Amino acid sequence: MDQKKIDRINELARLAKERELTQEEQAERAKLRREYIDAYVGNLRATLENTVIVRPDGTKEKITPKS
Repeated sequence: MDQKKIDRINELARLAKERELTQEEQAERAKLRREYIDAYVGNLRATLENTVIVRPDGTKEKITPKS
């Protein structure tokens, strides 16, 4: 997610503290929040998929997802 969209989320948050948001602004905020959360989760998954545990004996083990 680019910085421009993050700035817009923050701008809408400030506006929500000052006044009630319009329906369009609420919809835009919800859409941007969902996009931000999806990007965050995607980055977290990518990090975890590339994480390796190094055991004391030197063996390496990839993290596997729980069922």
